[in-house]
Amino acid sequence: MKAEEIRDLSEKERHEKVLDLGQEIFNLRFQLATGKIENPSRLKSLRRDIARIKTIQKEMAAGPPRPVEEKKKESK
Repeated sequence: MKAEEIRDLSEKERHEKVLDLGQEIFNLRFQLATGKIENPSRLKSLRRDIARIKTIQKEMAAGPPRPVEEKKKESK
């Protein structure tokens, strides 16, 4: 899932997506323990998707970015 797709979701949709991905990770870990997992690399991508969503949630909670003030050059 790309960052732009995540930013287009509402706060509620992002929260639900984190819950769904967490449930999917749980299921994959269960499959890993029983030895029936088909794609173990999916765990890594799911963890990264959750981290990406949580990062964007924090960005949204912090508000819009403030402009950086440029230092004025002093003339001598």
